[in-house]
Amino acid sequence: MRTVKEAMTRNPITVTPQDNIFEVAVIMRDNDTGFVPVVDSTDSKTLIGVITDRDLVLRGYAEKHSGSSSVEQVMSTSIRTASEDTSVDEAVELMASQQIRRLPIVQDGKLIGVVSIGDLAVRHNYVDEAGRALSEISEQHLH
Repeated sequence: MRTVKEAMTRNPITVTPQDNIFEVAVIMRDNDTGFVPVVDSTDSKTLIGVITDRDLVLRGYAEKHSGSSSVEQVMSTSIRTASEDTSVDEAVELMASQQIRRLPIVQDGKLIGVVSIGDLAVRHNYVDEAGRALSEISEQHLH
């Protein structure tokens, strides 16, 4: 069984709720990503949310929050996660059903990595699985 452990990005860049949304935008730009996990500021490992480029636009700037507004004001807290032992097929099903393109990987509530549809498609040649998830996500956004 192929697991997400093989495809995930380890030690992803993170922010805390006290960081501001301008800092997150710069991190996204500088790291060519649209997704940053939010971790507890006391241990820098416990996953408490995520912030996406879409969160920045819809809940941040479009709501007239300034760049100095905290991540906590715009982050998503109802997040789906998986473990590193989650199969690629299970991850794809979860991503498709939840309409997400990136999945935080946790162990005992601590962030250990992130797997994306791109990771599945490019790094480990799970093109069929990644394509299926992306197709399902795209189809549901059109309806």
